[in-house]
Amino acid sequence: MIPDDAGRGVLLEEAMRELEAAIHDARVAFDCVGLGELDRAHTSAVTARVAIDAAVTALEVVAAPAASQSPVGGVDSGTGLGGG
Repeated sequence: MIPDDAGRGVLLEEAMRELEAAIHDARVAFDCVGLGELDRAHTSAVTARVAIDAAVTALEVVAAPAASQSPVGGVDSGTGLGGG
């Protein structure tokens, strides 16, 4: 678990780094398309997308820290699995 304010700055910095990487990779993909290097453009586009996904994940954690601490799938561990 990350403390409330201590981890927020770290996560925001990580989101910023990931977004900068996504910008770079998107520019590389754009240039590669113009040069006809479609395989390299595809690779760069995919890495840009992965960086954006990582940034979104970090921002979601910062925006809703209580939600990230809830049980997986919204199942209350105290209720048990069976029904009967």
